[in-house]
Parts: sequence; C-alpha cells; structure tokens
Amino acid sequence: MSYNESILINLAEKFNQVPCIKIEKIPQSGSVRLYFRLFFENRDSIVGVYNADLKENHAYFTFSHHFLSKQIRVPEILAIDSSCQYYLLSDLGDETLYSFLSTHREEEELSEETFHYYREVIRQLPLLQISGKEGFDFSVCYPRFAFDRQSMQWDLNYFKYYFLKLTGISFDEQLLEDDFNTLIDFLLEAESNYFLYRDFQSRNIMIYRKKVYFIDFQGGRKGPLQYDIASLLYDGKAAIPQKYREQFLEYYLDELEKVTDFNRKDFLLRYDGFVLIRILQALGTYGFRGYYEKKSHFLLSIPYAVRNIAHLLKTMKLPIQIPVLLSVLKEITESPDIPGFSQDDNTLTVSITSFSYKKGIPQDLSVNGGGFVFDCRALPNPGREPQYASLTGKDEKVVSYMKQYKQTVAFQQNVFALIDASIDNYLERRFTRLMVNFGCTGGQHRSVYFAELLAAHLKEKYHTVNVLLRHTNL
Repeated sequence: MSYNESILINLAEKFNQVPCIKIEKIPQSGSVRLYFRLFFENRDSIVGVYNADLKENHAYFTFSHHFLSKQIRVPEILAIDSSCQYYLLSDLGDETLYSFLSTHREEEELSEETFHYYREVIRQLPLLQISGKEGFDFSVCYPRFAFDRQSMQWDLNYFKYYFLKLTGISFDEQLLEDDFNTLIDFLLEAESNYFLYRDFQSRNIMIYRKKVYFIDFQGGRKGPLQYDIASLLYDGKAAIPQKYREQFLEYYLDELEKVTDFNRKDFLLRYDGFVLIRILQALGTYGFRGYYEKKSHFLLSIPYAVRNIAHLLKTMKLPIQIPVLLSVLKEITESPDIPGFSQDDNTLTVSITSFSYKKGIPQDLSVNGGGFVFDCRALPNPGREPQYASLTGKDEKVVSYMKQYKQTVAFQQNVFALIDASIDNYLERRFTRLMVNFGCTGGQHRSVYFAELLAAHLKEKYHTVNVLLRHTNL
C-alpha cells in the first residue's frame, strides 16, 4: 500500500500549530487501514489514519459526525486531508476491552472492573442501535447498505470457501446451500430497521480514562438488533463464561426496553440464529486471514469459535430444519485437524500430507509453526514411465517400483528414524500436534507412496497416536 507519512505530519502540524516530534506506526490487526501515532511537545498525541478506500472513509466520516451529535462516545475527527485518504483522530490510547479482559481474567470469573465495563458497553449498545438510527443516512453504508440476503450470503460463502474448504471438512455443496437459504429466510423475518454496528466486539471498544469508546464502525449498516449483542457475547478469544453471557443478555434486553418497544419473545426466537451466523462469519475471517493470507495469529482464534459452536449445538433451539449445516458444524467440533481443539487434549495427532511443489507446501493447521517437509524429488520418479503415469503411490505396481531402489529404502529409514524420535519426545512432553509433509513434482507418486508408508508405520507402532492422512493432489 502506497502512502506518504509527510501528509499526515503536515496535516497534524497544521491542526496543532506546533511541530510534530515523532511519528510511530501502530501495528495492524485485520484491517488494511494504516494507523500512526503522532507526538508533539506539550500536546496530546494524535492518531493519523491512511485509507485509500474513499467510500469506506465517507461512511466513517458520516457515521462519526452523527454519533458525536448524539453524544455517543466515538473518536473525534480532528482533520481530513483534501484527498480524503488521510485523516486525524483523537487518541484514545491502546487499551481495548479485550486487552483489559485479558489482564484481569480470573479463570471462569470476570473481575469486578471487567464486569462493570461490559455492563457499560451493553448499556450503550441500544443507544447506538436506536438513537443512532434517528436521522441516520443509510445511503452511505459500505459495502452494503443493509444486513440483507446478499450480505448474509456473502458471510456464509466466506465461511464455506475460506474455512470449510481450506480445512478439508466434507459436505454436499447444494444441500449446504439449501440450508444456508433456510437460515437466511428465517433471519430475514427479524425486524431490521436499526443501526447494525457489524463488528461489535471487544477489540473495537476502547477504555480511555475509565470510560468506554467505540471504534471501527465504518462497516455499519441497517439491520436487526440481535446481531451486535451476539457479536459481543460470542466474541471468540474473549471467551466470556456462559453464565455471564446469560446475565448480560438479560441486562441488554432490559436496557433495550427503556429506549424502544420490541417483542422480547420474537427477539429470543431468532437470537441463536444470529449467534450462529456471526460465528460462521468469524470462522470465515479466521480462515481467510490465517489459512489463505498465512497470518498465523488469526488461527489462534479458531479454537474459541469451535468451542462456541460446540456449546451452541447443545443449547440452540431453532424452529427450522438445517440438517446438513448442523452435520457440518458437528464435524468441525469433532475434527482433530481443527487447530487446538480435540475431544482429548492429551492425544498426539500426527497429520501426514502428500503434496505437489507446483501448488506449494501445505499450511500448518496446528498453529505450531511447522513440523517436517520431506522433498522426494531427488528420488526415482515412476511418473516418467508411461506404464505408471496414470497410477498413484497407492498402487502396488508403483510400490514395487519404489522398493527396488536402495536410495528409496535409505530415504524411508531416515524419515522413520526422525519421525519416531520426534514422536517419542512429543509423547513424553505431552505435545498434541505434529505435521509431516511429503512433496514431489506432481503430488501423485513418490509423495503419496511415502505418506502411505509413514501412516501405516505409525499406526502399527504407536497405538495411542491419532494419525491423519491426506493426499492434496489425488
């Protein structure tokens, strides 16, 4: 992304009428926007933002001015460059509700201060949703003006393509789409004439001078009430204990009744459905950022979302039939190949994968940062022989071909010795993940042969080890 820090410095100096003595880039999270902190002598620091997406900026500027006019706590816009790609915000510090929660966590209990902040956030939410919509210009919403069918379909497809397909979960695509449409039809029956914050979670809530402030609302749109409170209470890594979720939901409904008339029974009827679609949207994001963009810290959030799904499968009461989607969710919770989540946390799982170097080395699904990658391309290649070209490393003719070469046998012995030593050490230290990859040119013969050999060897030698075998190019 091409940007010019001097534009922010000049904008800040013009606003403050004093020189900027330092500018620091603030670490990015999931956004493509760039944030900077600018410092001055005897002045408060200022946050500078660069974003090339003019439509998103226009939505943010409009929303911000509206919320400030309603006395809702959001950062103040101090100045906007003529290009509308650079702008300055009041600095609310670095403490988010999530960081506060993380440093004040007491196992299954929330500290008194954390409880207080959540209650304050929840008290403010109806003001955002109800007061925020009065005189609100929904025409500037971007990329979608409402949480409508199209918006829901985007989220569910995000989950399907960037989570299900990248983690290898099996499903019937047409039947899953049918269930998606059933869920969407059900959710669209909810009243949706409110402001939907869209990403109402603990990292988008700042704690500054013992007050809560709201940031990153530029993706807001017209929508139902249930979605934002579901986003907050089922915020993945925040991992709010269930008893507090129930208390906070009741408190939210009580506060909501103070500012608007609504049907509590109808709200609760669809609430679990909005919890579900929010979790699926989050999993899609984690998959895209983690598996596809290879930002491993997003993978760390997946186990929390999976645990939320496991809880939801036990408690969810929906008056609709979505059997294929529920089956997929059950498979997610039971899959030992989902990062950090298994039915027995003490079981060592060894994932063995064959692959083609033409398509790249497989992503580590365990979030451990690696394992072994064995390059089989220096070994004799049956794929060059016409009689073996259409076969794979699982076929007996290819197996016989590979066994006749001394270098192939030596390669196998060396691999087995390395993997056995690692497994013995992992079992002793109670590690739960090891990934082993075999690569060759086409991912059809040599890599498949050794992956099959190793899987059979480990199953015979280590009866307590869970062995997962996957051939990515067959």
